[in-house]
Amino acid sequence: MPDRGSPTVRRRRLGQELRRLRERAELTGDQVAERLGWSAAKVSRIETARTSPRESDIEALLVIYVVDSDQRQELLTLHRDANRKGWWEEYRDSLPKEYTTFLGLEAEAVMARSWEPQVVPGLFQTESYVRAMMESGQRSTLEAPGGLRSRIEVRMARQEAVLHAENPPGLSVVMEESVLLRPFGGGEVMREQLRRLAEVSELPHVALRILPLDAEHPINTGAFSHLKLPEFHDVVYLEALLGGRLIEDEAIVYRYEVAFDYLETKALDVRASRKHIEKTISRW
Repeated sequence: MPDRGSPTVRRRRLGQELRRLRERAELTGDQVAERLGWSAAKVSRIETARTSPRESDIEALLVIYVVDSDQRQELLTLHRDANRKGWWEEYRDSLPKEYTTFLGLEAEAVMARSWEPQVVPGLFQTESYVRAMMESGQRSTLEAPGGLRSRIEVRMARQEAVLHAENPPGLSVVMEESVLLRPFGGGEVMREQLRRLAEVSELPHVALRILPLDAEHPINTGAFSHLKLPEFHDVVYLEALLGGRLIEDEAIVYRYEVAFDYLETKALDVRASRKHIEKTISRW
């Protein structure tokens, strides 16, 4: 199992374990809150990883749950790991909350599968393409220039953290052919971008497929990413104009998984996709 140290996943793992211990002690959240003089909402937020508890909070819970010394030390270590900052934390103020959570989960995913019908996936974008794409979007969303610079930095940092990690996740991407033809920044930018796509398609942990315009398009939806996580159920992230939405309902996530499986059957295989990208470079 890869261990890239995501505090987001550590917090979820800690909350999951604390809930298990509470249930083993046959206590409700209200009963725990009453004993500690907390609100029931605080207990819930800790268990669902919606807050970062203090070490004294964890110790108080472990006393109530009668946890032995070895397990106590293990959970306190997990708590300290959960409070370490991931690479994305310094950009938290400029990112949508759901996307920040997505980045934290992606950091420990064993597999990431993405459908992209409009633009080159973020993990594969060149800096020139990112800038041209975001400048174009800035005119419609009226985003401040400072926010644009920060988003470009995040995009480049994410590539370094995920695409070039020591133990990178498997990446499977289906991209609509129109992405190769949609101009951002002019011919030079597009040629550089398509060369980058051809290069990353050679990486052993990347499977990049093109869905041709004349192929059957089995789904009519915007971009989404499906993450497979160790020790947790899968999640899906849906992209939107001003943010995104994280889906954790297992039944809904499964339907996205099935949809992506079907997309792969309609797309060109990896080798044919690479040839198609290389052929399209000359059009720019």
